[in-house]
Amino acid sequence: MDYPDIDIAPLIDHALLNPTATPEQVEKWCQQADRYGFAAVCIYPIYVKQATELLRGRKPKVCTVIGFPSGANTSATKLYEAQEAVENGATELDVVINLGALKTGNTDKLYQEIAQICEETGQTVKAILETNLLTDAEKQLATEICMDAGVQFIKTSTGFHGGATVADVQLLKKITRGQIGIKASGGIRTIEQAFDLVIAGATRLGTSRGIELLKQLENEEEEDS
Repeated sequence: MDYPDIDIAPLIDHALLNPTATPEQVEKWCQQADRYGFAAVCIYPIYVKQATELLRGRKPKVCTVIGFPSGANTSATKLYEAQEAVENGATELDVVINLGALKTGNTDKLYQEIAQICEETGQTVKAILETNLLTDAEKQLATEICMDAGVQFIKTSTGFHGGATVADVQLLKKITRGQIGIKASGGIRTIEQAFDLVIAGATRLGTSRGIELLKQLENEEEEDS
């Protein structure tokens, strides 16, 4: 199969978000991210310090999750979690939005929570919408609020309620008009899926299968040659 001339590796956030993740696995993930040239490692807050030390002077960024996976923490808890993560070395924060606030029309609460995290941390914030739980109208409203609040990326999903779809990425691209990044995350199992999402508008891919995707591409290229 002919794939577009896009280097996938620098778009990948190498995710290790299994609750049973160990320090040994974090070390392995950091080594892999550096070796393969991934954009970042995405790990739980408890491992931010370790990942920061391991990747010091290396290209991959240290990304962590805030309010993960439900987004139903208090705003104060999320802010503290975000600030602590930055103090420990994280430069990218994937924050699950307050879905209850969105569903009940409490847009001020949703805005203030994300805006405060953006302002107080000064780091790259990716707002996780959990698109599979939202209507298209809610996706648009949430995206517009998060953009106004100062996020650098809209992220589709945690992966706990289904993953990214081409249709959702296309919708997010239309809403954001290229002003901020789009991170497609959850359920990316094949290199074909990865390319489809990038073509649709994704500028980052969140996956634990980054190396597997690159090997799929390598194998297909060898078969075609």
